[in-house]
Amino acid sequence: MEDEVKKEQAMPQETPEDVTPEAENVHNELELKLKEAEEKAKENFDKYLRQVAEFDNYRKRTTAEKTAMYSNGVRDTVEKLLPVVDNFERAVSSATDTENSLYTGVAMILKQLRDILTELGVEEIPAEGEPFDPNYHNAVMHVDDESCDDNVIVEVFQKGYKLGDKVIRHSMVKVAN
Repeated sequence: MEDEVKKEQAMPQETPEDVTPEAENVHNELELKLKEAEEKAKENFDKYLRQVAEFDNYRKRTTAEKTAMYSNGVRDTVEKLLPVVDNFERAVSSATDTENSLYTGVAMILKQLRDILTELGVEEIPAEGEPFDPNYHNAVMHVDDESCDDNVIVEVFQKGYKLGDKVIRHSMVKVAN
């Protein structure tokens, strides 16, 4: 190791005046290559950041699509089940013998259907006695009723339901004028 140090000390050091044009060209070429490499690295880093952002957007979009597909599936299924719920409600409300085992069974099925709808996040749209809202209610009749305020629902013909903020089925109602 001492031999190497002695050799370095013995070699004359180049000064800027001793630099040959060839060495200067090599130096300039190296600087040019370094700048090109830095630009390429910057370009690749920019591409990398764009790809990361694109992937993040893709992930968010697919998550939103999955959620929407689930929500649409639930809404479509519930929409098909609502006539069954309506028929069970009619059967329970029209029964005269509430001690009958048939009545009890139908009432239990209706309760089970309502519980399932609640678990899925389906809510009944409040209607009777409420102000008419075209976003939730479908007015199929109007009646002049002095005992009620204007635009108040006086009778519900068919219950409406919503899932979150989306209406599955509008309430069919009679509105006072």
